[in-house]
Amino acid sequence: MKGVILAGGLGTRLYPLTHATNKHLLPVFDKPMIYYPIQTLVRAGIKDILIVVSGPHSGHFIHVLKNGKDFGVNHLEYAYQEKPDGGIADALALAEDFSDSQPITVILGDNTTDADISGAISNFKEGAMVFLKKVPDAKRFGVPRFDPNDKTKILEIIEKPKDPPSDYAVTGLYVYDNEVFNYIKKCDPNYIGRGELEITEVNNFYLKANKLSWAELDGYWLDAGTFDTLFAANSHWADKRKK
Repeated sequence: MKGVILAGGLGTRLYPLTHATNKHLLPVFDKPMIYYPIQTLVRAGIKDILIVVSGPHSGHFIHVLKNGKDFGVNHLEYAYQEKPDGGIADALALAEDFSDSQPITVILGDNTTDADISGAISNFKEGAMVFLKKVPDAKRFGVPRFDPNDKTKILEIIEKPKDPPSDYAVTGLYVYDNEVFNYIKKCDPNYIGRGELEITEVNNFYLKANKLSWAELDGYWLDAGTFDTLFAANSHWADKRKK
């Protein structure tokens, strides 16, 4: 299976830090943020990786990551998202040729985790899989609403709900079959009024087709896309490295 890291956007929530470089190259303790998703994929046995970049600092990635050999990556390539505010699904659409009609594992570039997803990936056959994690601030994420009669079944995923139906977040870690690119083409930029192609709409397309499964991430996970979570991630990884 191939892997895709989505590292676009302008990182406006982290201004003025992201005036200097791309958000995903900011330090999380002793390494750039994007090292963490790369290591997550490599740990799962995925060594052909596409990184989708955008914005004025896109060239910085090549200087930092080079050809990926330092991480045990066999093949590393880049795609440029012309609309940095186009949304996650818009960025993922650029991976269609790279996927070569095969399933892909997708991770957002600001996700830091020590979870081992190799088992879930090796057992993946078709459809889509999302990884969930209990969080204290679910309203920042896509949130699953579970069937009250079957807690293992997701009825829908709601993007950034004011009143979350559960305390689980859909993390920025997904596995998709090749149907994902057809679903992206059906996305409505006004799905929640942000003018973006939302990955939550893609996941709900799979839900409606009864082809969405989920697994709970075992271990630490945090997206480092805000000042508070960037600080928390730095603190966690600093403490872990020092033990």
